[in-house]
Amino acid sequence: MSDLETQIIELKKTVAYDSKDYTIEILVKKYLDRIDEKQNEIFVPEYQRDFVWDDYRQSRLIESIVLGLPIPPIFVAENSDGRLEIVDGSQRVRTLSAFLNNQLTLSGLEKVTKLNGITFDDFDISRKRKFNNTTFTVIVLSESATDEVKNDLFERINKGSDILRNMETRKGVYRGGFTDFLYNECASNLQFRDSIQLSKNVQKRQEYEELALRFFALVDLYPKYTEFSRSVKDALDHYMQKKQHEFDVAEKKQKLNDFNRVVGFVVNNFEFGFLKGPDKDVSRIFFEAIAVGSHFALLEAPNIVLNEKIDVRYWLRDKDFGKSVLGEYKTHSTENLLKRIHFVKDHVLSMRT
Repeated sequence: MSDLETQIIELKKTVAYDSKDYTIEILVKKYLDRIDEKQNEIFVPEYQRDFVWDDYRQSRLIESIVLGLPIPPIFVAENSDGRLEIVDGSQRVRTLSAFLNNQLTLSGLEKVTKLNGITFDDFDISRKRKFNNTTFTVIVLSESATDEVKNDLFERINKGSDILRNMETRKGVYRGGFTDFLYNECASNLQFRDSIQLSKNVQKRQEYEELALRFFALVDLYPKYTEFSRSVKDALDHYMQKKQHEFDVAEKKQKLNDFNRVVGFVVNNFEFGFLKGPDKDVSRIFFEAIAVGSHFALLEAPNIVLNEKIDVRYWLRDKDFGKSVLGEYKTHSTENLLKRIHFVKDHVLSMRT
């Protein structure tokens, strides 16, 4: 046997997978059951928490299903506890969940135009059954697969993904002082880096810069987040484009002070920095809440001293706050953004000595 064949055979042993067919009804049930306890059988990992599909893209998925068009399989990885981590397909699963729960009203469709303005409850009983009984193929990467194999699968599937490549693209498109500032002075802050634990899947995707950008954009655009509600990507693109032409020395000094002050405050006063708990990967949504909420608390009380360190695990038990940072659907609606920012600000201020 040649060396090539030997290598191929050995590597194939590490890629153990199974293929299952789930109806939409069962798929959504596995996703939703015990989701509040974070014990749902099929779950979205932290690094994929952003829900980025707009209503039109969601509507197109539903239209494709109604028309019987082929839908790409969903890829999941089995964890040691038997739960299935979505590697590719989180936007599709959350769209199906939203539609079945009447959170999505179809719009913008040009083929089956009669679907526009429709929610799931508007279907007659036979159409509901047909939709619920439509099957999705789910590729399950087994627990025996190494982390290296799982990360490689994620990388191969998501190569070119909007979620992961946005910051890399912006760096090339929006050149100038603000971009240099994000990369050279914010993302390089060692205290900031130490307070954040990145998933292996995003470590090389300029995530530190992405988080810094989100902080400044959400601070500057507060409280008018309409553009974020429509598209986080577009909102951040437009913000960087604007800063490309209007970023001067005075603003740079102020922004650097704001950023460093928030990082220092969070590191000194939050038990787990910007994380939800020990050994947790950073969540963009949670980072936004802690960073922006703390910023506005510091604006109101610049010399604030807290009576104890903050353990955010207690905050996460609050039903409304927990849902606003869980990141299941419409993660950047104005309502969710303001809810989580105001929660952090108000609770920080309430802990003043």
